[in-house]
Parts: sequence; structure tokens; C-alpha cells
Amino acid sequence: MANPISLSSPNTVGTVKGPGENGNQYLFITADNRYVKIGEFVYYEVQAPDTAGRSDVRQILGKISARCLIDHLPDRMFADTEISPEAIAALVGFCHPNPEIYEVTVDVIGYFHPALGFMNPRVTPNPGAKVYLASDAGLQAVVNKKQPGEVGSAAIGSLLLRELGAVPVVLDVKELVSTHMAILAGTGSGKSYTAGVLVEELLSPRNRAAVLIFDPHGEYGTLADMRGHPAFTAPGYAPKVQVLTPKDIQIRISSLDYYDVLTLLPEMSDRQQAILSKAFAILKKHKRSGGEYRWGVNDLIHAVFEADRSEDDEGNEKTGSSAPALEWKLDKLASSKYFDTANHLAPKDLFEPGQVTVLQMNEISQEEQQVICAAILRQSNQARMNTQKENITPDDENYLPYPVFILIEEAHRFAPAHEPSRCKMIIRTILSEGRKFGLGIGLITQRPGKIDADVLSQCMSQFLMRIVNPVDQDSLKYGVEAAGRDLLKELPSLTKGQVIISGACVNTPVLCQCGEAAHGAWWRNVERTRNVAKTIFRRIRCNLA
Repeated sequence: MANPISLSSPNTVGTVKGPGENGNQYLFITADNRYVKIGEFVYYEVQAPDTAGRSDVRQILGKISARCLIDHLPDRMFADTEISPEAIAALVGFCHPNPEIYEVTVDVIGYFHPALGFMNPRVTPNPGAKVYLASDAGLQAVVNKKQPGEVGSAAIGSLLLRELGAVPVVLDVKELVSTHMAILAGTGSGKSYTAGVLVEELLSPRNRAAVLIFDPHGEYGTLADMRGHPAFTAPGYAPKVQVLTPKDIQIRISSLDYYDVLTLLPEMSDRQQAILSKAFAILKKHKRSGGEYRWGVNDLIHAVFEADRSEDDEGNEKTGSSAPALEWKLDKLASSKYFDTANHLAPKDLFEPGQVTVLQMNEISQEEQQVICAAILRQSNQARMNTQKENITPDDENYLPYPVFILIEEAHRFAPAHEPSRCKMIIRTILSEGRKFGLGIGLITQRPGKIDADVLSQCMSQFLMRIVNPVDQDSLKYGVEAAGRDLLKELPSLTKGQVIISGACVNTPVLCQCGEAAHGAWWRNVERTRNVAKTIFRRIRCNLA
């Protein structure tokens, strides 16, 4: 079958020399250094039979992964900075306009089939074959799974190595959210900016997604500037922004499990943990016998005393010493502002098509953040499962008849690599099973080396920005396979807003210049807030010193 998408370009950039180090590479020679940039797209042409047995010309796309200078003017000509090497070359009769010769390595991607994606024909180019620069229009067609303006598309920016805006980079929203994503970047590289552009695209009239953001630092409150902006409105539609401050966050105590409560309480002995576990078993019996059972701290305390009750040799009931100690510790939970017997943030309160809800948790302790996040993730997952299986009715507070997407900032706190975490197991569950039920997760972190490797490896779309830390760079080599080693080498040299996008949301990894947010205000406020906070903390440290 002929390739219906043409990469044709008048720019011939070199001539094939031969195969590379492995069967998926080839080398070409060029004297023109303008186009041979790492990550640039080139192609060669081969004759291959189509399904009817006829000969067909296929354009085999590849990506430049390495280059080296193999021939140039003698080094002696460059030793004296006062003498022009070109002038000396002209004196000795060397008049070629491009005296430098480069050997360029290309990794083959394949030819693009509209239904099957990229296919590698395993037909290597012959020595002497011409290598061409792929055209802008052809790249736009084959790199992106969606085209600008299509339903389910997210315009994130443009191809970095071409003129600004020449090749738009457009993501497939369905693949992005259903197969989960990760934004991995060092401090100051623009990860919040990139997240902001994505949120804007998810809330555009062509997508109208239901988004929830866990915001540990209170940075996303300025998303409210999106309301009423003409870039996001359409007849009968305007995006909603719901910002919940710590005083608005309350979780029903009966939605917590044993391990949630264990996280919130001070350190306990093995016997106290055993009594608490028995108390939860007693509460579950009440739930089975009477349907939904909304218990509070006092109910849990009564169950603790019941669990710690025993009989002496004479048949008299007595209470052990663990129950009073647990009662004292459970008073801490009773005094918390964020856990209540009746009030609750149900899935219906958090999600709605065309709405982003921001949970600001900057005033909440680390332990309480963990439990709040775990409880909401667990209930959202159950809500989508039960809705899909028609186990609940539309009047239920957990009824979610549409896909939802949850974005977690500072993800290394909630799914750390080598530490216990209340959220880690439920995040793993959603990453492995959420696609079936329409629940997607996005993770944002500036320390990919500190995030759990299993969690990171299940994020099928990756946004990689400037990372200098060697430990974090090494973690990406094993946790992010789709990007390719050649592009990962570029991480330290990326500047703010430049991002490597790879995985399920695009047809092939690309270097992208992230486009400016449509209304351009909220993300700059995020950066300004962050810089002010850093300045304050530096002054405090100086004063303390």
C-alpha cells in the first residue's frame, strides 16, 4: 500500500555511507552543518512491494542521534587566533565552501501507515542513497496522533528544531489521560507552566475534561484566572474552576481504612495495632448488618474497648491497658479539622465535565495530606468502577458517569521510591487498572529519582524537561523507555519550556517548545509566587544563621 502521507522536501542533506552500529541505524555524510541537529527528522526512499505485489516508493523516516566531524582543515590553521583559516586554505588552493565533513548517525523510525502507525520495513538504504530533510507538513501529519483543532486534541507547542510554530505538536487527549502521564523536570525548568498548558487544553471546548489537582504548595489557585477568558468559551460552554482551600477540605472518617488511621496516629505498640485492627473488624460487622454505616471517632473508640475486653479466671469481664491508651491517641483524630463524621468531599463534589478542582493542601501536615489523597483516590476509583458496572444509581454521591483525570503535584511525596506511603498502593492500582474504568493519573515531580520505579514505569506518556541531577537522569533510563537514550542525553541542555514528549500521546518522541498558555497570566503568577516564597525562605535561613 502506498504511503498516503508525503514527507517530501527539496532539501537533500547528505548521502548514505552505510549501516551503523546496529541493524536499526545507518550513517550518512554531509558537508552542511545547518540541518544535522540531534533529534532532527530525515528520511530516505526505498522501493518495496505493496499488498498487490506492485513496487512502491516508501519514505523511511529516521531521527538523528549522533554526529561527528571526520574531515576538516588541519588543526595548525586554528592555532593562531589572528589568522583566518579560510584565508590560509585559499592560499594553498583549498577553495571548497564547506571544508568540514560530518558523519551523522540516524536511528530508523519507519514509514508511517495511517492505521498502524510507524512500521519498520527492515530495508536498509544503499550506500550512495540520498538523505532528505522531512518537510514541516509531513512531520505534522505523522508525528501527531491528532491534528490542531480536532476533538480530543491538545496543542502543547511546536517542534523545537524547526521555526517556531512551523510544526505544531498536538497530543491525543484520550491516550494522554487514559494511559497516565508524568511530567519530570528539575527546579525552574517550567513543569508548572507545562502542566498549566495541559490543563488549559483539557478544559477547552473540544475536550471539556473533568480534572482534579492535588496541590501541596497552593500554587494552582491562579487557575481561576481562566474563568471567563474568551479562549476557553464556546456557545453554551465556559470552563469552571473550583479552588478548595484547606478549610474547605473534609473527609468522612468512615471512608478511612485501618492503615489510614494508623498513619494519622502517634506510634503504637504491636498490641495496640492489633486491638485497633480488631476494632475495624467490629465496625465492618455493623456495616454488613445494616448497609452503609457512617461511623465516627467515638464509634471507633467504643469498638476499641470492645476489642480489648476479656474475661478473667472467675468469668468477670475486664478491659486491657491498650484501649485507654488508644482512646487518648484517637482524640488527636477527633480534633482534626479535616476529618468529620458527616461532612465529606464526595466524587460528585470534585468532578464535573469542563471543571478543574484544585485541592490546596499547603497548610495540611504531610501525614494528613497522605491520608486525604489516599481516601480521595480510593473513592474516585471505586466510584468509576461502580458506575461502569451499574452498581450505583445517579442519585448516589459516588456516581461518576464520565472519565476523570487526577493531577498530583510533588508526586515523589505520595509515591516515594524506598519509603512507605499511604498513597503508593492505590496509585499503583489506578495506574494498572484505571484505564478500564476511565480514571487517569498525571504525576508531576522535580525528583524522578525519588519516585517509585513501578509507578513511573506505568505512566505511558512522559514529559521530560531539564534535569541536571545525575541520579535523576539515571532513573529515567530505566523508568522511561519510550524517550530513547539519544534524547535523554539532551536533558541537561534543555532550557525553560523545552520538553521531550514521548509515549502513547504521540506517534514518536519529539523535542518540543511548549507553547504559551492561551491567557498567559496564571502560570506567570505561579512562578512569581514560587520565587517570592524562595526569597522569604532564604532570608529566614540567613536570619537564623
